[in-house]
Amino acid sequence: MANDQLPTNHSQHITTLGQLKKSGYKSRSVKTELRENLIRKLRLKEDVFPGIFGYDETVIPELQRAILAGHHINLLGLRGQAKTRIARLLINLLDEYMPVVEGSELNDDPLQPLSVFAKKLIDEHGDNTPVAWVHRDERYTEKLATPDVTVADLIGDADPIKAATLKLPYSDERVIHFGLIPRAHRGIFVINELPDLQARIQVSLFNILQEGDIQIRGFKVRLPLDIQFVFTANPEDYTNRGSIVTPLKDRIDAQIITHYPKSIEIGKRITKQEARIKEDQKGMVTTNEITHDLVEQVAVEARGSEFVDAKSGVSARLTISAYEQVVAGAERRALINGEAKTYVRVGDFISAVPAITGKVELVYEGEQEGAGIVAEKLMGKAIRTLFLNYFPDPDKSKKLKNRTSPYKTVQEWFGSGNTLDLLHDASDADYHAALDQVPGLRDIVKELHPNEDANTTYFLMEFLLHGLSEHSLISRNRLTAGAQFKDLLSSMFTMPKFDEGDDEDEEEEKPRRRR
Repeated sequence: MANDQLPTNHSQHITTLGQLKKSGYKSRSVKTELRENLIRKLRLKEDVFPGIFGYDETVIPELQRAILAGHHINLLGLRGQAKTRIARLLINLLDEYMPVVEGSELNDDPLQPLSVFAKKLIDEHGDNTPVAWVHRDERYTEKLATPDVTVADLIGDADPIKAATLKLPYSDERVIHFGLIPRAHRGIFVINELPDLQARIQVSLFNILQEGDIQIRGFKVRLPLDIQFVFTANPEDYTNRGSIVTPLKDRIDAQIITHYPKSIEIGKRITKQEARIKEDQKGMVTTNEITHDLVEQVAVEARGSEFVDAKSGVSARLTISAYEQVVAGAERRALINGEAKTYVRVGDFISAVPAITGKVELVYEGEQEGAGIVAEKLMGKAIRTLFLNYFPDPDKSKKLKNRTSPYKTVQEWFGSGNTLDLLHDASDADYHAALDQVPGLRDIVKELHPNEDANTTYFLMEFLLHGLSEHSLISRNRLTAGAQFKDLLSSMFTMPKFDEGDDEDEEEEKPRRRR
């Protein structure tokens, strides 16, 4: 009987070694288990890595080939590229339950015991040896590599307290306290951020990867461990904290390079899946696809920005956090104004700066600008890029005579000295009234997007103003509580007024200097 054909309630029926033998159970290595279950899923056309988007033609085929080949795997890529998520999904390729010698610390196979404890128990009880069943979720072990990790943590060490309690000499193998790796026997062991592991600790992994055994202090113990190793790492030219030592890299069979989403559509699917939007937020705030596009475009602009360190990368967590902030901003506004429902605004997108500032590593020029300014510039570029998907190119309209420009009426209204303040916390009624006072604004939107509902129309009207400012047809000044739109020339020639008190102080200073 194949292992995957064992009854689902086998843990209730098979409780001894003798019953296990009669069931037809056969031992398999963890790599064989992963391989055979992958083959079955591929033949059944099942989704092997659910929730992973954008890797269908790149990472996932390479990962499947590595599993079929029985290779240890290193997932190499910048932050926020689902490396850990992929590693955790590998447990779905394990059998649902696995038999072990009850009470063993190393998940001993009842048919092939490894530890002294399991061997002694089977010698004493034979077919009556108690068997326990371990769920596949318990066969996954993950360790974040940090500089303070020791060989004892990973491999093990002699335990003096254990020796004293059991009254055993130090020469007895039973005084060994096994580390995380031996305890992951017959399972998947993941080390995240491998380059952060000190070189001398990486050396301790050589034998495990090559020969499959471990060495602990002076003990002559050989444990042929059965483990599927998965490592994750950032490219070495970015990870300045350390690197993977060459002999260890040589022992990792497959190095698979991950990447960021190659289209906005893929990025949107990831953000929608990962964003933690509360149910009451969904009931209160209505969003649209343009908002999703803007959030994803910020990440695209950041990855190509001269202010952002390209080697560091821009995590998918940026777009997830930014979208959560957009929804939270709209929710806060509705709560302040006592509104049961509200519609997302471009201003909510602009106010999501805090979600971006901590997610990008700036180069020197970016540090000089400041994280907040860089974030606002990235948002502006996102608006400028997507603006052309919904409205005519303003740069082309500049070259035409004013009477043929679709934005003529809007520009003339601002050119007459009018200004428009759009505050983040304005109620829906005040927001609509403010946009309605700009002549020609609604006409442009209705002409190009006649089938949109009222809320989306107002969103596009605001989007139009932001787009015109990004293309330098009008000016947008940042207010503490929102944005102010005005004529471009008037903002250029408006000079800050000097404080009269400063002039008086300067006049008083002059006589002192003469003295």
